[in-house]
Amino acid sequence: MRWWKTVGLAGLVGVTATGVLIARQERRRRAYTPDEIRERLHARLTDSPPTSGGEAD
Repeated sequence: MRWWKTVGLAGLVGVTATGVLIARQERRRRAYTPDEIRERLHARLTDSPPTSGGEAD
């Protein structure tokens, strides 16, 4: 019966670690100002390779 406690504790540690990682990513995401996000999106757009258009002429 003792191994059930170990499995439960390991699960609890895993859930806690996942929560910490999610909170860290959320803080990092919210640290950007709207202008910084806009600049990053524009830079990503200019760095991306051109794609063939899906429009028919």
